[in-house]
Amino acid sequence: MESLTPDDLQQLQQKGISEERLLQQLRDFRNGFPFARLVAPAIKGHGVLNLTDQEKDHYRKLYRDQASRNKILKFVPASGAATRMFKNLYACYETLKDYRAATHQEKAPDNIGFKPDVQEFFHHISDFAFYEALEKALNRIYGKTVASSLIGKEYFCILDTLLENPQGLRYGKLPKALLLFHNYPQGPRMSLEEHLVEAALYAGSQGVCHLHFTISTEHREEFRNRIGQILPRYEAQYKVKYDISYSEQKPSTDTVAVTLQNEVFRDEEGRMVFRPGGHGALIENLNETQADIVFIKNIDNVTYDSLRQDTVIYKELLAGILIQCREDIFQKLRELDSISPANASQAYLQGLQDFATRKLCMALPENLSSWSPQQQSDWFRTALNRPIRVCGVVKNTGEPGGGPFWVLGQGQQAPSLQIVESSQVNMDDAKQKEIFNTSEFFNPVDLVCSLRDYKHNKFNLSDFVDPQTAFISRKSVKGTDIKAMELPGLWNGAMAHWITLFVEVPQSVFTPVKTVNDLLRPQHLATGNN
Repeated sequence: MESLTPDDLQQLQQKGISEERLLQQLRDFRNGFPFARLVAPAIKGHGVLNLTDQEKDHYRKLYRDQASRNKILKFVPASGAATRMFKNLYACYETLKDYRAATHQEKAPDNIGFKPDVQEFFHHISDFAFYEALEKALNRIYGKTVASSLIGKEYFCILDTLLENPQGLRYGKLPKALLLFHNYPQGPRMSLEEHLVEAALYAGSQGVCHLHFTISTEHREEFRNRIGQILPRYEAQYKVKYDISYSEQKPSTDTVAVTLQNEVFRDEEGRMVFRPGGHGALIENLNETQADIVFIKNIDNVTYDSLRQDTVIYKELLAGILIQCREDIFQKLRELDSISPANASQAYLQGLQDFATRKLCMALPENLSSWSPQQQSDWFRTALNRPIRVCGVVKNTGEPGGGPFWVLGQGQQAPSLQIVESSQVNMDDAKQKEIFNTSEFFNPVDLVCSLRDYKHNKFNLSDFVDPQTAFISRKSVKGTDIKAMELPGLWNGAMAHWITLFVEVPQSVFTPVKTVNDLLRPQHLATGNN
């Protein structure tokens, strides 16, 4: 590797990145990362808990009974701009902008040939919750209505007002949190507002709802302004107090970009180019939160009030399972503290094995029973003293994303339960591809977590990351191909060494909005909303 200049070292210091960390990233670019080694998909009874109705009722009641004794936090990654939501609209917008500049014509050509999803957008434009705001902005900027613009084929004006115009909605620049998702008789709601409503229904403790949003620097002021405008209304409606906190992705989690020859990529001024490390960088933000129970849910996975009952029911269920699991684990760890490990009886150790396999869905080392009592006790102490996550999974209906699997990690003696994305799997390996494709479940990012140990000390979450699950991709910077690195995903490799339980939840709790037309799905256009 080329030697670092004084300017390089100053740049690293400003970002909070050590020289060794930079060197490790460069070694990782050269060596690459291994694919996940799938052993089997997690299924009901083998990796996914198979609960009776009676057990479900018990866990929900347990959470409701215990909630007031815990500080509860709702952690919502909300920093990304909504640009990808409008990808195809942007392609259309750029085509129309070029045509308009070349011809000075407002009207689109008859042979414009919109893609089907762009056609769908314009055909159903009045169904979107942002329609009224778009209408007002279009009239203010261009003196037009949406209807007249559609009739006159003046599509550019609509898209410009929606996506880019500084006096318009600027939806291409805003985060998803600040987009209007749903219509109500009282007025439309942003996805941010739906999270406030959810928190009031299941994530409060002693009349207070703690929410933490990860945001980007450029959106901080607007985020705070919007929150300030809407908070009093929801506090009055749901009779709670909201405690809102924010954090931004740390510069120290950025990763260096390299050339295709794995040399540091530099800009026109000779400075090293760094890129955000992906959502896996948010493990550092999560690590700084202070709570006993943490709900994690994506900003775009929300639904209407009239369809929210399943969401509340299954959030309570997941949290109840977490509380029971946490209590049982803490009891076992206290027992291990109270006995002499070298003198632990085989009956006691067998009880620990049964607990780990039946209650925690752990796979044990094959020869664990042949180890000495001291070695077995040490193994259980390490295996049980970890952060805990209970993850909802839905039936796999073909949505893009990862799922729950048994995975044999590097150096592991037994497989563990992990959430694995398709990009982590060697699809050229027929067996691995078959295992991935036979998964019955999908990960909707519906997690409830415990971040403290049995002595009530906070875990250092960085200690439980698998760095070998990072990902290298090709990107382009001003026409030059480069290689970029994403850190282990927040609910993938960043939580690889957590205790993990999977629970089936209904499809009704999974309502993501990845493209703008997803807002036309029934979960977002429900009738009879209050």
